[in-house]
Amino acid sequence: MSTIQDVARHAGVSISTVSNVLNGRADRMRHETLTRVQTAIRALEFTPNRAARQLKTGQTSMLGLLVPSIANPMYGFIAREIETSAQERYGYRVVLGNTYRNKEKETGFFDDLLAQGVRGVIVISSLVDEQHFESAVERGLVMVSYDRRATPDASSGIDHVSVDNFEAARMATLHLIGRGHRRLAFATASGLTMSRSEKIRGFFAAAHDAGLGASASVVDRRTLSEYGDSEMADVGRALAGDIARMPQRPTGIVAVNDMLAFGLMAGFRDAGLEVPRDVSVIGIDGLFLSSLVTPALSTVQLPVARMARTMVDRVIGRLDDPAIPTGEFLFQPEMVERASVGPADPTSPGRAAPESPKPGIT
Repeated sequence: MSTIQDVARHAGVSISTVSNVLNGRADRMRHETLTRVQTAIRALEFTPNRAARQLKTGQTSMLGLLVPSIANPMYGFIAREIETSAQERYGYRVVLGNTYRNKEKETGFFDDLLAQGVRGVIVISSLVDEQHFESAVERGLVMVSYDRRATPDASSGIDHVSVDNFEAARMATLHLIGRGHRRLAFATASGLTMSRSEKIRGFFAAAHDAGLGASASVVDRRTLSEYGDSEMADVGRALAGDIARMPQRPTGIVAVNDMLAFGLMAGFRDAGLEVPRDVSVIGIDGLFLSSLVTPALSTVQLPVARMARTMVDRVIGRLDDPAIPTGEFLFQPEMVERASVGPADPTSPGRAAPESPKPGIT
């Protein structure tokens, strides 16, 4: 069985150089040196002894990733980008867990990760209370919290990475207002997280600024689980039935995410309403599925790949250097216009037809 010393001799480099390659620290290495080491590793069929590394350092080259529910494709999208960044840039593997935004489940996963020598974790939770996060950090975890802003004046030892959820919902609402919609609704599951609360604030801010506060409302549905992350499409479908029965139903709806928007469109179809002729729908996420449904879903696109790289960089950077201070990283979304949003009254003289997707935007 080949050793790291064999690889170093074969490549004509030091053992520390081979170690840097194995541990994803080759960013400043000459390309020719990196190629020699990689060629030697393949030629000798060298496999690093991860168990021995864990015994020596107390940690393993793995990251934890805790999501509310992989049943929501958005979390699968984020997980894929995080895994790709961790593996290709640092040589780290990712272990995934579903927590359903449950404090006890999250705490249990923290215990398991620490017991297995995993010291870095990315958590998608957005709960108001992060005290159990802080306790895990005190026990040795390096943590990034995704999809919520940092608590003002808090010193929790946790990085926070998020899209600007307030702006995402404000942007979606302004898009509807720009197409002439005056009766507006924000559709969501009933369990409020910090990110959902921020979206609702953004929705109402845009409506109030346009003088439409009195005709803007939140419509929601209770779910089987507290936050309903795995039930979003079903929630949307049920909400569409509720909305269709309203005497003065809204003509423009912002959905808390794309999955709920898909459910809304299916529910309106069930009720005999046509999107966007009878009601316009816009989502927030930018799932690839949004361009495949009929009509194609207008949505607010989140910069998932850039956020994933930042989360991985932060957690691994602080694993290597605990002196790096924590920070908050806020990303801006982009509007993607498709066919699910049309004018409030398509029969009105002079009203433009529904917009077609812009070239190059998917």
